Amino acid sequence: MASTAASARSTGFSLLQIAGRWRVGERLERWLEAERGQLVLWVPVMLGVGIGLWFALPDASRWGAVVLGGLALAVAGIAVSDGRRAARVVTLAAGLVAIGCALVWWRAERIAAPVLERAAIVEFHGKVERVEPLPARELMRVRIAPDAGAGLPRLVRVNLAMRDVPEGLTRGALVKLRARLMPPAPPAVPGAYDFERVAWFDGLGATGRGFAPVEIVSPGQAKSGLRERLTAHVQSRVEGSAGGIAASLVTGDRGAISEEDAEALRRSGLAHLLSVSGLHVTAVVGATMLLVLRLLALSPTLALRWPLPVIAAGVAGVTAVGYTLLTGAEVPTVRSCIAALLVLAAMMLGREAITLRLVAFGALVVLLLWPEALMGPSFQMSFAAVTAIVALYESRTVRGWFERREERFGRRFGRGVASLLLTGLVVEIALTPIALYHFHKSGLYGALANIVAIPLTTFVVMPFEAAGLAFDAVGLGAPFWWAAEQGLKLLLWIAHTAANAPGALAMLPGMPGGAYALMVAGGIWFALWKTRVRLLGFAPMLVGAVWALTTPMPDLLVTGDGRHLALRTGGGNVALLRDRAGDYVRSMMSENGGVDAELPPLSEQDGVKCSPDLCVIEVERDGRRWRIAATRSGYLVPWREMMDVCRSADIVVADRRLPPGCVPKWLKLDRLFLQETGGVAITLSATPEVRTVRRAGAAHPWLTPERVMPPKPVTKRER
Repeated sequence: MASTAASARSTGFSLLQIAGRWRVGERLERWLEAERGQLVLWVPVMLGVGIGLWFALPDASRWGAVVLGGLALAVAGIAVSDGRRAARVVTLAAGLVAIGCALVWWRAERIAAPVLERAAIVEFHGKVERVEPLPARELMRVRIAPDAGAGLPRLVRVNLAMRDVPEGLTRGALVKLRARLMPPAPPAVPGAYDFERVAWFDGLGATGRGFAPVEIVSPGQAKSGLRERLTAHVQSRVEGSAGGIAASLVTGDRGAISEEDAEALRRSGLAHLLSVSGLHVTAVVGATMLLVLRLLALSPTLALRWPLPVIAAGVAGVTAVGYTLLTGAEVPTVRSCIAALLVLAAMMLGREAITLRLVAFGALVVLLLWPEALMGPSFQMSFAAVTAIVALYESRTVRGWFERREERFGRRFGRGVASLLLTGLVVEIALTPIALYHFHKSGLYGALANIVAIPLTTFVVMPFEAAGLAFDAVGLGAPFWWAAEQGLKLLLWIAHTAANAPGALAMLPGMPGGAYALMVAGGIWFALWKTRVRLLGFAPMLVGAVWALTTPMPDLLVTGDGRHLALRTGGGNVALLRDRAGDYVRSMMSENGGVDAELPPLSEQDGVKCSPDLCVIEVERDGRRWRIAATRSGYLVPWREMMDVCRSADIVVADRRLPPGCVPKWLKLDRLFLQETGGVAITLSATPEVRTVRRAGAAHPWLTPERVMPPKPVTKRER
C-alpha cells in the first residue's frame, strides 16, 4: 500500500510538472502570436549578435563553437518542432547567430592583406588610388598601391603637406616618392580608437608621411572626379569651416572643417549633421519629388493621364542613389538610401511607408555587405537614432499628441516645437551610451541645439546650396551662396554656444564592454516589442548604466610604446609624463582619462621628482602608498641608478627593454611587456586592476597578419 501511494504521489507530481510546462508553453505561444508582426525585426539583431560574438571572442576555437553551436541548436529546433512558433523562432535565431559569426569571419579572412613589419623610410613607385584634400590641416591624404616589386603592402596611405603636392596628382597617376611608413597603429590605451582593426577591413597595410619632392611618373585622370570637383567648387564659394560643412552636405567631404569647429559640433551634439544620412537623403528626395511633381503638373495632359506621384517617386529614387554614390557611399548614407527607396516603393504601392521593418531591412543589407560596420560608431549611432524615432512615432499615444488637427497657429506651432523637443530628447537618450562608449564623452544640450539646427540645415542651408549650385550654371548663384553661408555661420554659433555652456559635456572613461552590451540589449528589447513585456528591457539598461557609472576611473594610463604616461592627480585631473606631448596624445589621454581640461605636466605635481630622463612618483590610493618610476627621454639612465629605482618602485614604465636585473615590487612595463599587452590602464587600489589593449591568446586576423619587411633604405649614392 505504501509503495502504491508513493507511486501515485510521484505520478501526480509528474503530471503537475507537465501541466506547468504546458501552461508556460501556451503563454509563450500567445505572446509570440501577439508579437508576430515584430518577429521579423529581430533578423538583423540576431545576425548582429553573431557578428558581435566574433569580435568579442578571442580565437578560432571559440568562433567555431559559436557557429557549430548555433547550427546544432537550429537543427535541434527543427527536429523537435511540433508546429509551434517558439520552436521556429529558436531555430531561426540560432541559425542567424551562426551565419553572422561565419559571415564576418569569412570576410575578415577574404580581405587579408600583408602589413608592414616595422616603421621605415622607403622610396617607392605606385599608382594613386584616391586623393583626399584636408584643407583645415593643410594636408593631402593619398592612397597608393605600390608596384609589385616595391616590397611593400598592397595599399598604403600617405599624408603630404599641401606645399609638397605636385601639379597633376590625381587618381590613376603613377608617382615616385619617399615616405616614412609604419604599420597601422593599435589602440594606444584601452578604450582608444582601434585604427589597426579599421585599417585591416579597409585593406591598408601601412600609413605614414611623404617627403618632397613627389614625382609624377605618369599622369592620371585629366580631371578630378565629380565628387572632388563639386567639393572644390563649394569650398570656393563658401570659405573656412562653413565651406567645409557646406561641402560635407553635398559630397560628404569634411576635410575643410577646422578641428576647433569639429570639436564644437561634437560637444554640442550636432556632429551628426556632418555625416550624410537620413536627414540629408530625406531633404534631397523630398525636394526632388516636389520639383518633379510641380514641373509635370504644368501639363494638363500629363496631370490627367499619368500617375505623377509614381513618376516623381521613381525620379527621387534615382536621385537618392546618385546622391549616395556622390557622397562616398558611407554606412549612414547607404542605410538612408535603402530606407528612402523602400519608402518610395511603399508610396508607389499605397502602403504605410515609414516602419521599423524598413529600418530592419536597411540594417540587414548593411550587415550582409559590410558585417564589420556593426562595431563602428557610425552604424550604431545611425540605426539607434532612426530606430528610436520610428519606435517613438509608432506609439499610438505619441501619434495622438502630435497628429495634425484643426487648431490655432500658436497651438499648432507649440505642438511642432514639442514634437521636435521630444524627438531630440529620445534620440539623445538613445545615443548617449554609444557616444560615451566610443568617444568617452557626450554633449548634454544636443536636444535643445538640434531644435534649431535641424530645421536650419534642412529648410535653409541645403535648399540655398542646391539653388546656388543650379544658378552657378548661368553665373547667378552668388546670392544663394551668401544666404547659405549665413545659415552655416549661425549653425557654427549654435554649436560653439552649446559646447561652451556650463556642464555641456559628460565624460565617462573606460565603460566596460559588458555594461555597454546590457544597455544596448535593453534598448533593443524595449524598442522592438509592442506588448508590456517590452518593459523588461529597463532591467538590463539600468544594470548596465549602474555598472558603467560605478566603474572606477583608471589612475594610470600607459601607451603601447611606453613613451607616454598619464597619472590621475588628487584633484581629479590627469597629468602627462612628457611636457612636449603632441595634441593627439593630449586629446587621447584626456578622453580616456575622463577629463575635459588642459593636461598639466607631471613634473609640476606634488609628490613627483623628475630629472630630464626619469620621473619618480609617489601617490596614495585607498590608504596604500604607490611608488612609480618612468623614463621620459631617449637617453639611458645610469645602470646603478636605474637598478636602485627598480628595487624601490612598485611600477616601472619605460619605452625600452629594461635589463633582467630591474625587478620592481609589482609591475614592470617595459618594451618587452608592452609588445605583448599593448597599452595599459591601471586602477590603483587595495586590489589593483590592470586592463590591457590585447588579451592573452587573441587571434583576430589584424593581430596576427602576414608581415612584410620594409625594403632596405636607399642611400644618397644609390639614388
